[in-house]
Amino acid sequence: MKRLLSAFLLVACCVANAQQLASPDQNLELKFGLSPKGEPTYELSYKKKAVIKTSKLGLEVKGAPSFLDGFQIDKSEKSSFDETWSPVLGEQKNIRNHYNELLVTLSQKAVNGRYIRIRFRLFNDGLGFRYEFPEQKNLNHFVIKEEKTQFALAGDHKAFWLPGDYDTQEYSTVTSNLSEVRGKMKDAVTPNASQTTFSPTGLQTPLMMKSKDGLYINIHEASLINYSCMSLNLDDKNMILESWLTPDAIGDKGYLQAATQSPWRTIVVSDKAADILTSRLILNLNEPTKYKDVSWIKPVKYVGVWWEMITGKSTWAYNDLESVQLGITDYSKTKPNGKHAANTAHVKEYIDFASKHGFDAVLVEGWNEGWEDWFGKSKDYVFDFVTPYPDFDVQELHRYAASKNVKMMMHHETSGSVRNYERHMDKAYQFMVDNGYNSVKSGYVGDILPRGEFHYSQWMIDHYLYAITKAAEYKIMVNAHEAVRPTGLSRTYPNLIGNEAARGTEYESFGGNNADHTTILPFTRLMGGPMDYTPGIFQTKISAYNPENNSFVHTTLAKQLALYVTMYSPLQMAADLPETYNKFLDAFQFIKDVAVDWDDTYVIEAEPGDYITMARKAKGKNEWFVGGISDENARTANVTFDYLPKGKTYTATIYADGKDASYDKNPQSYAIRTIKVTSKTKLQQPIAPGGGFAISIK
Repeated sequence: MKRLLSAFLLVACCVANAQQLASPDQNLELKFGLSPKGEPTYELSYKKKAVIKTSKLGLEVKGAPSFLDGFQIDKSEKSSFDETWSPVLGEQKNIRNHYNELLVTLSQKAVNGRYIRIRFRLFNDGLGFRYEFPEQKNLNHFVIKEEKTQFALAGDHKAFWLPGDYDTQEYSTVTSNLSEVRGKMKDAVTPNASQTTFSPTGLQTPLMMKSKDGLYINIHEASLINYSCMSLNLDDKNMILESWLTPDAIGDKGYLQAATQSPWRTIVVSDKAADILTSRLILNLNEPTKYKDVSWIKPVKYVGVWWEMITGKSTWAYNDLESVQLGITDYSKTKPNGKHAANTAHVKEYIDFASKHGFDAVLVEGWNEGWEDWFGKSKDYVFDFVTPYPDFDVQELHRYAASKNVKMMMHHETSGSVRNYERHMDKAYQFMVDNGYNSVKSGYVGDILPRGEFHYSQWMIDHYLYAITKAAEYKIMVNAHEAVRPTGLSRTYPNLIGNEAARGTEYESFGGNNADHTTILPFTRLMGGPMDYTPGIFQTKISAYNPENNSFVHTTLAKQLALYVTMYSPLQMAADLPETYNKFLDAFQFIKDVAVDWDDTYVIEAEPGDYITMARKAKGKNEWFVGGISDENARTANVTFDYLPKGKTYTATIYADGKDASYDKNPQSYAIRTIKVTSKTKLQQPIAPGGGFAISIK
């Protein structure tokens, strides 16, 4: 139940004195004030250590005076709030939302008394703040030229960063001091299907940093709605990060109408890395769910016809035509290429495998007409999302899957043609309902059409939310790939059960992800919401499926198991091929057993870029699962079990790297053993280079 703990009002007309606010545990302190020019500024400290030095706030607008200076404080209000809420799906059954708030009203006399509000919420784990534009006589429609929010850092921090880009997050994370960003940027920008970098010191959020005096700092945003995505531009001389919004096709960065507000700007901070991973600040800054009925939103464990196409073993396309036109090309009169994976007989094999091993769903990509020349042609009408290839019998597969108690998962690749997707959306979602699909994996590969729009512009942000809310009308869950990085909207719209928005497992077939990749993602990409990382690759040599591809998966087999615990998602794929899993059924047992929805989460040890060991309790069950992963270095994990109920003994099955295992030379070496554990047990578990371990506790 919500409880208003305290509230009081301070009237401070025309006074520029600082306002102060402390977190509920008193460890964080916020200071807000105005400069002599009437510029809003703030500072943030943690246990008396500077996190953010004096930093300016405000926005530039187009064709009108900006919200940057000339302000006076009309009013400031302080309040406290404390509630506990339960996510539909999540890492915890109950989440506490406890903060102290400062709401400051600022007016500009020179602009006929135009005013804005800046709302600060200070939690025990960090700060959120946003700009609010109330409805008023002298403010209606306005266009953002740039948001000028600053984050003045207290030093040259170690950072885990991606190049700032309007179109993709699919880069390898670079670990360096901030002062080294400029020199490393050129090598960091690797090719992608769609990319638009904007600055030699531009960085994406979530941005994870560690100060020299041991503070872990994460900067991101929450509740990104009707606004363009924020990146950061680094002033590397003064160590100041400044917000940098994604523009539209003509360079404008946002179209707003009062009453409205910006997304929350978030700063999560602690002197313990584990606290970053357990922070729920971003979720707490989103609104409660908009849906009255959420009974249709359920966690999903799935297999799919996907990895064989990613590796090059099979194709999405039905044939090798160089040109197709929907409604004109008659596929029944063309010769299939013999490698098309999404055919009825083959998909039935996946359905059989899913049914035998208790999986919820089967994803099929490449089932629909248009894949032959879909990419890079600037074609507005590529897919209609309802017309299957001749070898894919939708009705028969619906019947067969239903008879096996397995759901089919739809795939909608938009090819970046957003208007085309929207014009077909109702028909496509109804087609899903009619044929037994209750979840969809959508994709936005390539440059956005209409031309000039970017993946992270306000127009596209609106589209992604439209797709989610429209899907909800049909009781369909959404897993969006190549969409904007999540900002906690899964609280408000819980049918958003997955996102990509980072380099996933597919890149293991495109040259490989660095061995430290998955030790960083929970501190960066996963701060805003779950990721459909698609783990579970047991055959780590891609050449086993495609002799022309010499890439390999940069983890051990045991680490692939651990990812089901360390990479949170209520949507988890066993991504490898059934015939491979049949060779490793003892290890595959962990994937069958592991939960995907949780009552609680415990971080046992963590250091970004180096290692993570995490335990989770399965939703509604007396079962716990532990995952531990490392970077390219071997190490010994110190595993505790103090989260188990006291006085009880449990059986723990440990799936570990073999003694001779390593991610590059012997990735399939693993060992399985069973031990008894209690809440007092302490285990030292060796991890191979690029390796990991997984534990099932029952």
